Amino acid sequence: MSEIDYKLPIYNIKGEKTDRVFDLSSFKNIDLNEHLIYLAVKCYLANQRQGTHKTKERSEINGSTRKLFRQKGTGRARRGSSTSPLLRGGARVFGPKPRDYGFKMNKNEKRLAILSSLRSKLENNVINIVDSFMISDHKTKNFVNVMNDLKMSGKRNLLIYGSENNNLVLGSRNLENVDVKLFNFINTYDVVLSDKIFFEEKAILGFLDRMKI
Repeated sequence: MSEIDYKLPIYNIKGEKTDRVFDLSSFKNIDLNEHLIYLAVKCYLANQRQGTHKTKERSEINGSTRKLFRQKGTGRARRGSSTSPLLRGGARVFGPKPRDYGFKMNKNEKRLAILSSLRSKLENNVINIVDSFMISDHKTKNFVNVMNDLKMSGKRNLLIYGSENNNLVLGSRNLENVDVKLFNFINTYDVVLSDKIFFEEKAILGFLDRMKI
């Protein structure tokens, strides 16, 4: 793998390079921990599960408990009642019950997981820095022009902004290939799923300060 360039050029919203660069050398000290990335993604997805699945047990089936036919002499298999799991409309054996699938990771594990995932994206040259995402209105067509100027390609683009930006949020919400988030709400799953990541300069500063690197 080629050497990582930790000094990323800063672009303006028109996709033009400015004369400034952003130094991400602090990521040199972050080890790529794939297991922590896996755990963080698994934890996020598990916590999204409702866990409301349920099937009826034999005692919950609304049916007669009468013995269907006599035990011997018919040539047929023994049948206790119509609620038997072997019959149509009967109960289910060891079926699913409501449960909580979620589990927790400690704060340091979560921190290392997201930093590790960003380190991986840095190695693959998919992180970009934009000086500002401030746009004049919330029209989707104008936001699409911004996407084209910044050469946003791929199935999923992650835009991370640094402070309240209503126009950006409203202008992008109808587009399926872009996800817009405030810097302190991103997680490892967002990073792993993204083909390209665009940090607003204010956002990357806030993120690095929050992660204490």
